[in-house]
Amino acid sequence: MKTSYLSLAVLGSALVLFTACSSNETTTEETADSTASVVADGSMSIDTAASNVMWKGTMVGMYDHSGDVKLNSGNVTVADGKVTGGTFEVNLKSIVPTDKNYKPEEDRTPEKLVGHLSSNDFFNVEEYPTATFEITGSEGTTIMGNLTVRGKTNPEKVENVTISEENGQVVMTGDLTFDRTKYDVSFKHPMQEMVLSNDIELAVKLVAAN
Repeated sequence: MKTSYLSLAVLGSALVLFTACSSNETTTEETADSTASVVADGSMSIDTAASNVMWKGTMVGMYDHSGDVKLNSGNVTVADGKVTGGTFEVNLKSIVPTDKNYKPEEDRTPEKLVGHLSSNDFFNVEEYPTATFEITGSEGTTIMGNLTVRGKTNPEKVENVTISEENGQVVMTGDLTFDRTKYDVSFKHPMQEMVLSNDIELAVKLVAAN
């Protein structure tokens, strides 16, 4: 594998994520009221087939890689109209790139990217095949929780959360950006000018039956 290709691979170290609809400009109070009217108190199972998990990573000043991963399972608990708990598990062996930034003639292919992301340089999926996010509570449009990757757990925040009802199903979206180095995903390109961003942007759309 060429070093020019290796520099791209870290961009896929993104895992789990919530992407908010930027066009929905609502206040914290409006979102809380909407949540209460849309979601009944109790626990909901996540429809893993309908949910959408996306990731994005950046080579600073150069280009991005993006793609998706699959959910193994998930659930969300609501009390008094607020998200109070729940968890979801991501299958790190299901990483699929969806961007177009590849050059097969230079040995830079989606398959090479997935192979590098699966290695010990990044997620070491043979030893750590899943990542999890455990919800600990929420405040306004922010959900708090603990993200676990490669056996490392750190508190993270999902921001710009929206909750709505679509075709009889509850849909939750939001934004999560985390520092990959806190989870031992610390690969650095050997070429000094090739700088991999430490920030991984995650976008997750969770769908549950209402």
